[in-house]
Amino acid sequence: MKLDFIDLGNLSIAAANMRGKGKDPDVADLMPSIRARGVLVPLLVRPNCSEGHYEIVAGRRRFTAVGAIAREGGAVKPIPCAILDEGDDADALEASMLENLARVQPDEVSQWEAFVALVKARRSVEEVADSFGFEPRAVKRILALGNLLPRIRTLYRGGEIDAGTVRHLTLASKSQQKAWLALFDDEGSYCPTGHQLKAWLFGGTAIAVKHALFDTEEAKLATVSDLFGEDSFFADGDAFWSAQVAAIEARKADYLEAGWSDVVIMARGDWFRSWDYAHAGKRKGGRIYVEVRESGEVAFHEGFVTTKEAKRLSSGGGSEDGDAVMAKPVHPEVSGPLNAYIDLHRHAAVRADLAGHGGVALRAMLAHVIAGADLWRVDVEGQRAPKEDIAESVETSSAETTFDLKRRAVLAVLACDEESLTVTGRPLNRPPFAPLFARLLDLPDPVVLEIVAIVMGETLQAGSEAVEMIGLHLGTDMRQHWSADAAFFDQLRDREVLLAIVGEVAGPEVAAANAGEKGKALKAIVSDCLEGANGRAKAEPWIPQWMAFPPSAYTARGGVGSVASAARIAHELAIRAAPEPDAEDERPLAA
Repeated sequence: MKLDFIDLGNLSIAAANMRGKGKDPDVADLMPSIRARGVLVPLLVRPNCSEGHYEIVAGRRRFTAVGAIAREGGAVKPIPCAILDEGDDADALEASMLENLARVQPDEVSQWEAFVALVKARRSVEEVADSFGFEPRAVKRILALGNLLPRIRTLYRGGEIDAGTVRHLTLASKSQQKAWLALFDDEGSYCPTGHQLKAWLFGGTAIAVKHALFDTEEAKLATVSDLFGEDSFFADGDAFWSAQVAAIEARKADYLEAGWSDVVIMARGDWFRSWDYAHAGKRKGGRIYVEVRESGEVAFHEGFVTTKEAKRLSSGGGSEDGDAVMAKPVHPEVSGPLNAYIDLHRHAAVRADLAGHGGVALRAMLAHVIAGADLWRVDVEGQRAPKEDIAESVETSSAETTFDLKRRAVLAVLACDEESLTVTGRPLNRPPFAPLFARLLDLPDPVVLEIVAIVMGETLQAGSEAVEMIGLHLGTDMRQHWSADAAFFDQLRDREVLLAIVGEVAGPEVAAANAGEKGKALKAIVSDCLEGANGRAKAEPWIPQWMAFPPSAYTARGGVGSVASAARIAHELAIRAAPEPDAEDERPLAA
């Protein structure tokens, strides 16, 4: 390679330049500097077949800016250029990619086009990965986009479909991709995207191979893998359940042989609610409860009896009289799933706000280190929901979308796979310390704080006092992040609470007039007021009291996790704020 100054007229864009296609780029930010000082950073070029002519491999924006100045009539000097060896297409492609990746992360389709060209130029996947600081798996994933229909790649490049939708489309056959495109083009049809697309492809719940209790190779069941090589699913759900049920029965036999009194296989889809059971050892009649989920996951809960049986044991060993003196438990204000709904949405909103406050996140992280926390191993909050509709509600919320966009930006800055589920490393899949630390040393403090905020958000435990305290400090306004949806109304079943909410959104007169109505009618009133439908005036943006910061309850019955957490915090802060007693006040009284 040698350096030289080349006239503007002897330069053109090379086919190898990964940004060489389409209209000229926006160069408004470069024009003032180039007008004043000319081009300071050399263009990367290589000789063209024409004598004295060169093709630009990297530096199209600088070349475009100089051309614009020349067309305006400005004085243009020869441009400094670094000349590559003649005919080395692979080096030319690599030079273009490296410069563009260092400046702005190009879209994945542009990366795919360049990576394919490098592979055709006999560069191995490992060589491409080493050159650009990618994991080989990430290069393979980008190369796998070639198996999608060209139209889908074009839509992805143009931002008309998101990365999650593309990832699910890699599970589709060519005929399914064509069918999906037909739905996409038909304005009158529903076109599934994101989370719904997987269900559309599989005709229901997609069952991941990792959930199988049996040997998948021995079973020889057909599976489908996404082209990114990260997820595999069973093609035939019925065949999976036949093998899975047989494996569960085999495990049941093993437990019984080991001396357990009973193994209860719960109905598929039923949740094991821990508050309905108490721990009991094998010798005290403890059972195994097998929880089977629609997703194919199976959980074995060892050593439990029902709470009623536990009360009998604690009251004297099994007589009915022991139950008679027990006070009837008061049912909580909200159900377990609704508590989870509240906690997860408030969690999503707080971390969406936290993503813009790196200083706060850094201090929260420091508090975690000093005081310890349930998630500080370090684990990532899984946002596990007890019901599919709650999981979908959180996943598609504006708060979660905001957080995910910022997370992807951080992954790009760290040169990580932008389709990674988290920035924080998971067990057995943590990034090497040295290169990550070296990268962080190169980044300015504001960027590091943005990364801290995302990592803090990922490791922030839903329903914890940390969510409560950070939300209070940030002044998180749930109305900016949440609105009532079908999942919320589905979990809202308490009539006393519903009447109170009707009073909030429609007024006390409407609530009094409908005091005798059933829950379904009350929900309809609330929904109509929030939407301004069926002749009802549209209410102001509203959130239930449980989800506010600070939260409050509608009844005195308790059972609201967010309210209990806020009460504990208020008590702890009150103790902390109490004045220290004077030394004189502590002296003993004279006899």
